[in-house]
Amino acid sequence: MDFIQTSRVICVNHDLRKKYLIFAVPRSFRLLEELERGEKGIGDGTVSYGMDDADDIYMQSWTGTIIGPPNTVHEGCIYQLKLFCGKDYPDNPPSVRFQTRINMTCVNQETGVVEPSLFPMLANWQREYTMEDILTQLKKEMMSPQNRKLAQPPEGV
Repeated sequence: MDFIQTSRVICVNHDLRKKYLIFAVPRSFRLLEELERGEKGIGDGTVSYGMDDADDIYMQSWTGTIIGPPNTVHEGCIYQLKLFCGKDYPDNPPSVRFQTRINMTCVNQETGVVEPSLFPMLANWQREYTMEDILTQLKKEMMSPQNRKLAQPPEGV
């Protein structure tokens, strides 16, 4: 019997039958994996995330940070976000809200909520996506032609 771990799915191959049994990694294991990855740091350090409350046994409340990309109106800005992973995560996406005021086409200007209908990653959520993927995609969205030069709200307001 061969065990093959694909991205967050374990497959079992019985040589004689050539059938695959697919098991989804449980929510708590998945979130622990994401926490470990977030604590190690991501890529070039311009995106990070971690638990908002270490006592949250359900691992629902997370904080993310994005450092604004160069050659955009976001350059040099540090954006704080809240991510909330409901009990149905990762089957459904987390809710994402900017704590720092920002003007982007996919963000509600009043609440800071990233609108799923305007942000394709949330609208077309797949179980394999992670909070890291969301933050990285939001950073890429900051560099998009429709967002890179948008006037931003004044700081501290």
